[in-house]
Amino acid sequence: MEYSIVQIIQAMLAPGIMISACGLLILGMNNKYSIVVNRIRLLNDENRKIHHMENKLDDEVKRESNIRVQIDKLNERVKIVKNAVFAYSVGVACFIISSLFIGINLYTNSINVEFLSLAFFLCGMIIVFVGVVFGAQESLKGYKIVRIEVEELV
Repeated sequence: MEYSIVQIIQAMLAPGIMISACGLLILGMNNKYSIVVNRIRLLNDENRKIHHMENKLDDEVKRESNIRVQIDKLNERVKIVKNAVFAYSVGVACFIISSLFIGINLYTNSINVEFLSLAFFLCGMIIVFVGVVFGAQESLKGYKIVRIEVEELV
């Protein structure tokens, strides 16, 4: 089967668009990662200051306990963000391999290569979906952590 240049470009464009979309998702998750890590550092610093106080008031004891809970939850959140970034990265790898198989198919016209390009593209889509699930899970965790902070004020 002979392909026109337009068909070739169209076939290779879908994985390219997904690579770009995953790049944006990774960028957003890396930003969340930085924010969470920074928050952990700030809470650790605050916790050290309270921990070294000699005469702690009840509020400071409660705050110290609250900080420990938040740090534990933030550690869970960092793991979820890591999983999301890893899933998006593996998805990008699948889309790149899919695009390569599309290019190889131009020279071989092999049904096996067509199947592999489709299989890697679909795997990439499934893996990106897994990353989106991790992203949603991370958002819920973030909300719960904020609730812990707000409940302390009440």
